[in-house]
Amino acid sequence: MSDDQTVFDRLGGHDAVESVVDDFYDRVLSDDRLVHHFEDSDTTKLRAHQVQFISAVTGGPVDYSGRDMRSAHRGMGITHEEFDIIAGYLDTALDGNGVSDEDRTQVLEQVEELRPEIVEAR
Repeated sequence: MSDDQTVFDRLGGHDAVESVVDDFYDRVLSDDRLVHHFEDSDTTKLRAHQVQFISAVTGGPVDYSGRDMRSAHRGMGITHEEFDIIAGYLDTALDGNGVSDEDRTQVLEQVEELRPEIVEAR
């Protein structure tokens, strides 16, 4: 493994990120505690944005062009508990797709930095 490889490269590129995102959303959308947040959502579009987002934060050749996190999640009422569950599903999806502990930690740290923009105080 080359030191100049990005996490995106080590994940396996675009196809691997798509697999992670599909696994992640399959878990999230199967969870009765979370699915209500997605009832009126175009999940195909969400998956595409998530692929773009994960690709961008892992150093892929992509610039994320979706709405900023605060705008995208405003009014959803996402709690800290729900954020933790979702982050756990992302970790599980990354692990299940062969992502190393070090790379999973790096991705999850970047997601954790977004907590203040996603979680809404109740």
